[in-house]
Amino acid sequence: MTGPAVPELRVPPPLDPHFSPIARARARLGDEIKAAGGGVRVVIAVEQPGGSVWHRKTRVHAPGHPGEAASHRAVERLCKFLLWSRGGSRLWVDGPASLTAHLRRHYQHEKTGIFDAAFMGEQLFGAPFEVVAAPLAEFPAEREAAVALGRHLDGCRIGFDLGASDRKAAAVIDGEVVFSEEIVWDPSRVADPAWHYDQVMDSLTRAAAHLPRVDAIGGSSAGAYVNNEVRAASLFRSVPRPAFEARVRTLFIDLQQAWGGIPFVVVNDGEVTALAGSMLAGTGALLGIAMGSSQAAGYVDRAGRLTSRIDELAFAPVDDAPDAPADEWSGDRGCGVQYFSQQATARLMATAGIEVDASSPLPQRLVHLQERMAAGDALANLVYRTVGSYLGYSLLAYREEYDLDNLLLLGRVMTGAGGDLVIETAKAVLAAEDAAAAEGTVFHIADEHQKRHGQAVAAASLPDLAATR
Repeated sequence: MTGPAVPELRVPPPLDPHFSPIARARARLGDEIKAAGGGVRVVIAVEQPGGSVWHRKTRVHAPGHPGEAASHRAVERLCKFLLWSRGGSRLWVDGPASLTAHLRRHYQHEKTGIFDAAFMGEQLFGAPFEVVAAPLAEFPAEREAAVALGRHLDGCRIGFDLGASDRKAAAVIDGEVVFSEEIVWDPSRVADPAWHYDQVMDSLTRAAAHLPRVDAIGGSSAGAYVNNEVRAASLFRSVPRPAFEARVRTLFIDLQQAWGGIPFVVVNDGEVTALAGSMLAGTGALLGIAMGSSQAAGYVDRAGRLTSRIDELAFAPVDDAPDAPADEWSGDRGCGVQYFSQQATARLMATAGIEVDASSPLPQRLVHLQERMAAGDALANLVYRTVGSYLGYSLLAYREEYDLDNLLLLGRVMTGAGGDLVIETAKAVLAAEDAAAAEGTVFHIADEHQKRHGQAVAAASLPDLAATR
């Protein structure tokens, strides 16, 4: 495809010369389509069953143009971003028939598309995934559900968080944390559903020992949850599907019954990250990103409410390079998990020439990187500068899809001097590439006390006691 020369990135990631930010790729394609006569208008919509609908307009090259296939792929990347940031089992398309055919072929026959369709269809929303061709006039109207979940601090509560490498629990009385602990675990390797139940119950019981009574339990966990049901979560990836359906899907419902049916709410860990950030900062229009074993994300709207978006940005594309690193779960390339997590830092350590035992756990490798960074090591500096460049350019894409004024950054990758450098570099990207984005994005950092207790309080605040009285 020919077109105008692509300007160099002003703040490139030093360890990834082939990085192609998705926002830059979209803008470049838009310029090429405009230069070729304007192409053809496309409208797509993502619909959740019985719920929210989001519309997005774009353009593709006209049928027969040499760049037609590339523009179809760009629409597929946009659809993927919308599916994993918003979630939905129906994709509406108003555009050329060749584009609709391309998308249907992708979701029915290509490995990465099949993964997305299976997750968004029966697994998450309990409905077949569909690509519907229709004129815009037949699209369902745009709407977005939002709920004022959380911020309930009355009573004696337990808050918990289940991550890939540790589980946390805290006892909270009228918003004050009276006990908290963190226990290392490795749930993704365990196939027995009873083990998972017992481990979570153990943390709840240990927290309850520090309360005069337990009025409510609120929790966050990596994965997708609907009405306390586990729809999909990497924590349980080793559990066979029949056992998952029989024991894991209702894990938290069963735990609620074991605690006498008290108010019990579980949501995605990224959503609680965003809620905690909003509670700490006293503001909305906030995207929270936690860089841990994976990339967790959550969003609080301008009114301080959680929305129906799934915000699974670990699977949302940020890099358009054809040789971008592949996600180990979906097999797709250029997705956020390989840029904002311990997986990312481990990959970049190898690129930088930092020698570490490849068999050592990711948290251990990150500790080694942090120690080198604290000692002023130049190679460690390159790793964090690369992550910071990734973040700055990805924020340009995130700002296209979110009403975003505030960014909260959490997770082990952001701990210490390396985290400071990530933020410094991301700010430099925004200042160099988009002055309005630089002025319009406020970075928030939680200190260690806030990280530990803020998340626990936010999780514990999810259930509303007044609703049960």
